[in-house]
Amino acid sequence: MIKLYDEGIYLINGDQIVPESQAANQYNKAEAKKGTIAYGIMKSHNTSDNMEHLKIKFDSMASHDITFVGIIQTARASGMKKFPLPYVMTNCHNSLCAVGGTINDDDHYFGLSAAKKYGGIYVPPHIAVIHQFMREMFAGCGKMILGSDSHTRYGALGTMAIGEGGGELVKQLLQDTYDVAYPGVVAIYLKGKPAPYVGPHDIAIALVKAVFEKGYVKNKVMEFVGPGVASMTTDYRNGVDVMTTETTCLSSVWRTDSDTKAFLAEHGREGDYKELNPADVAYYDGCVEIDLSTIKPMIAMPFHPSNAYEISELYANLKDILADTEKRAAKVAGGRATFTLMDKITPDGKLMVQQGVIGGCAGGNYTNVVEAAHALKGKTCGFDEFYLSVYPSSQPVFVDLDRKGFLADLMDAGAIIRTAFCGPCFGAGDTPANNAFSIRHTTRNFPNREGSKPGNGQMSAVALMDARSIAATAANGGKLTSAEELDCWGDIPAYHYDDKAYKSRVYWGFGKADESKEIRFGPNIKDWPEQEELAENILLRVVSKILDDVTTTDELIPSGETSSFRSNPLGLAEFTLSRRDPEYVGRAKAVQKIEKARLKGEETPELAEVYAAIKAIPGQEGVDVKAIEIGSTIYANKPGDGSAREQAASCQRVLGALANITQEYATKRYRSNCMNWGMIPFHLKGQPDFEVGDYVYVPGIRSALDKNELGSIKAYVIKGGKAHEAELYIQDMTENERTIVKAGCLINFNKNKQR
Repeated sequence: MIKLYDEGIYLINGDQIVPESQAANQYNKAEAKKGTIAYGIMKSHNTSDNMEHLKIKFDSMASHDITFVGIIQTARASGMKKFPLPYVMTNCHNSLCAVGGTINDDDHYFGLSAAKKYGGIYVPPHIAVIHQFMREMFAGCGKMILGSDSHTRYGALGTMAIGEGGGELVKQLLQDTYDVAYPGVVAIYLKGKPAPYVGPHDIAIALVKAVFEKGYVKNKVMEFVGPGVASMTTDYRNGVDVMTTETTCLSSVWRTDSDTKAFLAEHGREGDYKELNPADVAYYDGCVEIDLSTIKPMIAMPFHPSNAYEISELYANLKDILADTEKRAAKVAGGRATFTLMDKITPDGKLMVQQGVIGGCAGGNYTNVVEAAHALKGKTCGFDEFYLSVYPSSQPVFVDLDRKGFLADLMDAGAIIRTAFCGPCFGAGDTPANNAFSIRHTTRNFPNREGSKPGNGQMSAVALMDARSIAATAANGGKLTSAEELDCWGDIPAYHYDDKAYKSRVYWGFGKADESKEIRFGPNIKDWPEQEELAENILLRVVSKILDDVTTTDELIPSGETSSFRSNPLGLAEFTLSRRDPEYVGRAKAVQKIEKARLKGEETPELAEVYAAIKAIPGQEGVDVKAIEIGSTIYANKPGDGSAREQAASCQRVLGALANITQEYATKRYRSNCMNWGMIPFHLKGQPDFEVGDYVYVPGIRSALDKNELGSIKAYVIKGGKAHEAELYIQDMTENERTIVKAGCLINFNKNKQR
């Protein structure tokens, strides 16, 4: 049972829920809002005296090898001299060095040299995935951590962690703040105890299903409370917590207890423990009540973690659900490839899968791998198409699993044991065969995120399941099987943490910056191209129009092997929207060419009709058309679900984009990325009456930003030589955000500050 309250609630003594409508004014709401765990943590990290408009400084930060080069390059260009806080750079995404020649390892050497020069912490390839390392080494009760990966979540250790685009990390490196309006806080009230065959992914998938479509926790903090928290170990809680990102929440935090303390003590950090509980009376802006005893083994079918069913429900409606999935696949493929599931039904009515993966920050935890080993001990994955890959989340986890014999049990059953690596989660490892169906205990199953390329006639798909059910499936030769059908769960020996691998390989340079060290570059590592300041009047050409309900960051800039080019802004930009709108790059470049000609003072005859339409607009008769800045824009109903990576926005910007026009931004982090790269985050009132190739003229936009008059912005759609009105608006922006956009990008903003 999962219940969503349609109003705020008071939590009394940590275990009694009182809906606001039933409170009868017996509590002081303003004071009770201060009773949440989240309030106390945010207050202690807020550098302003205004809790409604937070200016946060974090305790530490983390990036991986897809993002740290761009972040450091931006910070260097902005005047950074050393890292002012612990900054961890892990190499867990492009660590296979399988694409693009030397460029992946060049990025790794760049990171090591930057750690030496600026005083950073460098984790070499295959040593740990980013979030496991931060759990083991940095997360602690009452802390705040900022990461450039969207799954930066350490709430189960009492840490409020936030995944954002690289620009927000740059601000911290320059000793600026993370500015955000005080978020709503939603109670995730847990009661009961999970069944032995139910794992953290089952709980997480059920939770995502319940809240995602409704936007119930969007940009809010999820605070896990209630007696059910104590029914799970901290390692188990970590597996639930990391998936809160898929709800589109801002952050998460859990009440802490003796098990949290034991986890930190095992990792040599007992001093980072303190008891965190809500006050005797705490007010929450909403509540999700979960009876853990009612959760069943789950499966999230393609192409989103919220497209979820109980496995028993899947089998009860197998043909209908598979037919629906095939329709979704056809929409994703757009006629370029095919994906089928009905042909994977076996004569005995089971669904045959071709691949299983357990790994990363969600699946590779000690507890999950132990349970998988229990399910497969003395059994076999078989010698047909199905195969299973297991990725322990760090070398310390790998070592303890090895010493206890669990890896041998898995290998004896035919499973493949791999090193700590995030690749299967974003399409850079274990890409399935064409038309293959993969089940994974990883974080996402977005379209093509597993690495297939519909544009090349390739199509595969992923369903998310818990490690327990994946192992049960493996033990059944690849026939999709619920963990409920086995009776082998719960016998988990105590974990022993040994950090010898870290002491042997991790470069620990915080506080040891050496300016004399040189940064090591590779031929693919390029500086950001310069961007111009925003003009008073702008002319936007629509170069892509996406009417999907949601557009993911994977669709804006594909994951997978394209990640290898992320240190080269212009090189990476060639892949922008390549899986969703392959004509985008050519269209954007054509607009950029016109703007470059304008800046050189050259004539732009292709705009003669457009300029004539502008001069026919009342009040615009005398406008200097040669001073109108020209750029591209995309329209999408709801862009930005998924990854925090800034390149989803920066790739548009380096191709000349000036704005996004939307109905809604899927996440705060994508909207922030747009602003940090100098793009205006427009919303459209009403539906778009423009098409690709039409222009949108926005006069006086710089003045509107100067005056903070953003609620209604008059614009004009120009098509067929005529202009007609459209109404745009921009949701609240901080003064710094408005200044960044006017400056053209965060780099320009910081250079201007230095001047």
